[in-house]
This record gives sequence, C-alpha cells and structure tokens, in this order.
Amino acid sequence: MENIKLIIDSSSNMKSDPDHNVEVVPLTISFCGKDYIDDQNLNIREFLNDMNQNQVAGKTTCPSIQAWLNALEGTEKAIIITMTSGMSGTFSSALQAKTMYEEKHPTSQIIVVDSRSAGPELTIVLHGIEKMIQGDIRFVDLEEVIAKFRMRTHLLFILQSLHNLSLNGRVSPVAAKVAGLLKINLIGTASKEGKLEPLTKARGMKKAMRELLKYMKDDNYHGGEVIIDHCENEKDAEIIKDKILAEYPDAQVTIRPMRGLCSFYAEEGGIMVGFHE
Repeated sequence: MENIKLIIDSSSNMKSDPDHNVEVVPLTISFCGKDYIDDQNLNIREFLNDMNQNQVAGKTTCPSIQAWLNALEGTEKAIIITMTSGMSGTFSSALQAKTMYEEKHPTSQIIVVDSRSAGPELTIVLHGIEKMIQGDIRFVDLEEVIAKFRMRTHLLFILQSLHNLSLNGRVSPVAAKVAGLLKINLIGTASKEGKLEPLTKARGMKKAMRELLKYMKDDNYHGGEVIIDHCENEKDAEIIKDKILAEYPDAQVTIRPMRGLCSFYAEEGGIMVGFHE
C-alpha cells in the first residue's frame, strides 16, 4: 500500500519515529500553575518530583485542532490513533482536524481511530495497523479491519499510589492514605466503552501482579504481543515479562518507561500492560 502517515497522541508513551512515518502529538499536564508539555523534552524524574510535592488538583489538556493539522500537513493519507474518548477530548479534536484538512485537501483521506484505551494498548493498535498497511488491504477497508483488530486488544493496569486520584476527587483522601499505609494496590482495565475501571484490590505488589496475569488469561491472552509500560518500576515490569515468557516463550514482550500523561495518572510504581490476544 502507498505511503500512509501514522499519528498518535502522547498517552501512547511513544516517541516520534520519522523513519517509520510515525508522529506523536503531545497532550499537556498542568498543576501548581505550571504546564508540562508531554513531549520528548519532558524530564520525567523532575516531573514526578514536582507531582509528588503537589497538593492541589491538576488537569490534562488534549492537543489542539491546530496541533493535529500541523501533524497532517503534507500528507495524502493518514491514520490518527487517540486515547479514549471516554476520558479526553483528544478524539474529538482529531476528528475536527480531519474534517478541516479534508475540506482544504479534497483528495486526502484521513482515518481517526478512538482506541477506547490509553498507554501501551494504543501502541499495540498502531503495530497492528503497520502490519495491515504492509499488506494488500485497501485504504477504504482499513477502518473496518482496525475496528475488528481492536476487539482483540486489551489494557490492564496496577496503581500503587492513589495520591493524584484523591486530589482529583476520584477517591477520598482518607482511602488513598490508608491504601498507601497498607500497601493496597488497585488493579484495573479499560472497558470496551473506553472507561478506566477498577477490577479488584490486592495487598502487596506480588499479589497484584498475580491478579493482573490472571486477568490477562480472563481476557483470552494466548501469546500475542505485549507491551509493559512502567512509571519508575522496571523491576516489577521485568517480573511480569518473565512470567509471561515462562508460559509463552515465543511472545513478543516489550518494556518501556511511561511518558508524562500516563505517569500523571498511574504515578510512581504504576504498571500498564497492553496486549493482543
């Protein structure tokens, strides 16, 4: 298939890769009167230090329509993959950019994919699309094929800290403090509706990782690609990788550090696992 640009937002924890025609459009995280642009220049260690000292609710801002238009500039065909529309206006702004770009460039064709997820699952979807466009699927058929592929991709996560969730009113400050003292971890998933939802709680990281691996099996995992993103917790990411490879030695399992947006929500110690069945 002819050259197709792939554009994805920074919730994917990816970096732009011009050699593979992939561009990452950053979101912005704001707290304590300071804006942090989630691009390759963001120092994650400094960002986490600032975040740990913060005691007020923060916010995230989706890319502007202009940011998407800048990424589209000069392309005839492009596929945009965004974080879930259930938690962000990112999909909506990308959709508006698509409409404006196609009006200005009538021969262009743009697909916008709502991942209904965040983090590594977006990259799993992007890798699936890369394989599709290397084959003989027509561009007009790609949207339907991508939708079917997405039905077999999943996200699970472990949160060791509920500090930011408490600041933003998602859990009570008392519950967050108790969870920290008792080392209670939250295991959750991205629902098919695109909401990040809790599944269960586990005391201690060992039990939390066992629960996560159990939920992978419940999601019909049978050796597909896995991406494990971590927030300053490579040790536990390696343990999860080893457990997966012990059962599925031929599985492709990648470990990556989280970027800003996912670090803001997952916090230090957090793990996100995206996978294809």
